[in-house]
Amino acid sequence: MLRRRWRRLAVLAVQAIRRMRGGAQSQLMLGADGKLWVVKFQNNPQHLRVLANELIATRLAAAVGLTVPVCDVMEVTDWLVEHTAEMYIELGRGEKPRCSAGLQFGSQYVGGLMPGQVVDYLPEGQMDEIRNRDEFAGMLCLDKWAGNCNGRQAVFSRGPRERKYRATFIDQGFCFNAGEWTFPDSPLRGVYARNQVYTGVTGWSSFEPWLSRMETLEAGTLWEIAEGVPPEWYGGDLSTIERLMEKMLARRGRIRDLVGSFRTSSREPFPNWSARAKMVVPRQFAGHDEMGRFVM
Repeated sequence: MLRRRWRRLAVLAVQAIRRMRGGAQSQLMLGADGKLWVVKFQNNPQHLRVLANELIATRLAAAVGLTVPVCDVMEVTDWLVEHTAEMYIELGRGEKPRCSAGLQFGSQYVGGLMPGQVVDYLPEGQMDEIRNRDEFAGMLCLDKWAGNCNGRQAVFSRGPRERKYRATFIDQGFCFNAGEWTFPDSPLRGVYARNQVYTGVTGWSSFEPWLSRMETLEAGTLWEIAEGVPPEWYGGDLSTIERLMEKMLARRGRIRDLVGSFRTSSREPFPNWSARAKMVVPRQFAGHDEMGRFVM
């Protein structure tokens, strides 16, 4: 039996700091937990469902060990919106509706309150020195699995006494084809713009351990992640998110094929992967009996 009330606790936003760049027009906000959060709103210009996409895909990435920000549901009060001049959405033609109050998506700001350096671009000479550059191969698998229809986004951070940067994968809003919740797979979608991050790929072993973790991820983990999505982020129709999760379960067996299509594309992203490399045959996956409904 489905429980239709979402009962999770949300992080309360107590202050808006500044507007952020990007199509979703998110806000940097201080939470009652003392942390900085990048908050996307239900009435963002992209689509309501990008909030659900962010939560699901970010938590899936974390579940398989990829470096993503902590994410959560944020509660933004009517009072805070009304008393903050910069909390509005620009829609063009002079339309500037106020940011919506209620439950929004929050992603912890990379770098937080600690001194250091966070950039969204590194020169070519520093790309080879990224501490976790091998994770770009793992994130490629996640993006292909989740049907990310946008380019892969990452930011790079380092502490005040560190020489090398660490990549953190952000902006999962266009997974599941943004607001469509379909999977129009294309070889060049969901990939990072620069091939340099993939030069360490020499074969299927370069995608481990993340690829095998995705292929064998328990159905219960997916359902649990879906249960954490507020119903208002997908219109309250539980059947729509159930169908999305069932498709994701079925797609686990297609990840290698999708990566293979990128490999053989005109972009030639893996120069150090020999054409004679042995192809690993995917495991057989559990059938429809694993794709049960989740409890809300």
